[in-house]
Amino acid sequence: MNKIKLIIQREYLTRVKKTSFIVMSILGPIIIASIFIVPLWLQKFESQQIKHIAVIDESRILMPTIKSTETVMFTDLGNTTLEDAQKTYAKDGYYAVLFIPKNILNSTAVQIFSNRQPDFGLKQYIAKLIEKDLETLKLLKSNVNPDLLKAVQTPIFVQTIKWTGDGREVEVTMEMKTIIGTVASMLIYIFIFMYGSQVMRGVVEEKVNRIVEIIISSVRPLQLMIGKITGIMMVGLTQFALWIVISFSVIWMAQVTLFPEPLAPTAANPTATIDSKVMAQVQALGQDDYQYAMDIFGSVSNVNWTIMIVSFLFFFVCGYLLYAAMFAAVGSAVDSESDTQQFIMPLTVPMVISLLMIQVILNNPDGSIAFWMSMIPFTSPIAMMARIPFGVPIWQVVLSSLILISTIIIMAKLAAKIYRTGILMYGKKVTFKELYKWVRYSS
Repeated sequence: MNKIKLIIQREYLTRVKKTSFIVMSILGPIIIASIFIVPLWLQKFESQQIKHIAVIDESRILMPTIKSTETVMFTDLGNTTLEDAQKTYAKDGYYAVLFIPKNILNSTAVQIFSNRQPDFGLKQYIAKLIEKDLETLKLLKSNVNPDLLKAVQTPIFVQTIKWTGDGREVEVTMEMKTIIGTVASMLIYIFIFMYGSQVMRGVVEEKVNRIVEIIISSVRPLQLMIGKITGIMMVGLTQFALWIVISFSVIWMAQVTLFPEPLAPTAANPTATIDSKVMAQVQALGQDDYQYAMDIFGSVSNVNWTIMIVSFLFFFVCGYLLYAAMFAAVGSAVDSESDTQQFIMPLTVPMVISLLMIQVILNNPDGSIAFWMSMIPFTSPIAMMARIPFGVPIWQVVLSSLILISTIIIMAKLAAKIYRTGILMYGKKVTFKELYKWVRYSS
């Protein structure tokens, strides 16, 4: 055991001291946190930009009803033609020109002219604005009171509430579950492939440089393989722990600085006042968008992160051990890293397939495809992490774990036979047939 500890210590310290490890440990969580923060920040920044829209209303019936907001300002150009507006609108400081045709009551289209691509949100806002006004005009033309239509319209919002085991009610948006499932699956894939490849490259490097001949004189091949796999796994766990701490710190700071929740008077605290800076942010972003941002951060806090982190650690460790054993066997069987390609492709195909099927799993996490991919050990780490945010029956998690652990034991024994034979073999192109012989006849 002392020899294995020395190998683990060497593999661990050699890698955590590298500049690449330190840089990725800092940049990685910032990138992850940015997935949540940047879209909200851009939405907030975009909402603060005032857009001046020039309007040419040939119908002369909609312009009086089009009202400006704090971020979208409409200006009537009167009888100006499109040709004249095209020449002067940019110099006059307009973002775009909105053209309403004469036959708008019998048409379904208006046009926006600009020297840039109008954003999707502006197009949707103008469409909804004109739709509402046209509906009102057509109702009046048909002698129908618009207020009557508003009275019978009943918009429905489907709110999803999850009952927890202790009887609490927790709301987590489907969008947030999808994001968390996608990110967790991608991280599992990246960590397994990245650190599994490090095991293979380390074995190949030691074999090519003939360092392994010196090491084998002091330790058994199996001890070397166990020490190398365990040491690199600890590097991955260290980086994951750093990612968790930094990611949550960045998200927390973003919520506090960019989207602080306004303190309004309540029955419990009647003297509370709304902070002026916070209210300025609410007004700049818009109440609906601000509430959406707060819902996102609220959904993040409502996620059971204990289950997510424990599940991630388990499936990362098990998935890593499964693939690292196979990567170590491949590394011991070849003389250069270029020779590993013929073996790596078949090994990584299950991971690639599970990654490509993430969207199918997220769309139907309780479907048969999601279930069976969660049971197959070569795809279960990625598939199961995509399903866990949606809630997976405990028996499925236990069954998947037992199958995965059993496969690791079997694969580790097969990999050890290949490793023991191949680590000291040089100058021979190994085939799958040769590997089969090593496994079959190795004692």
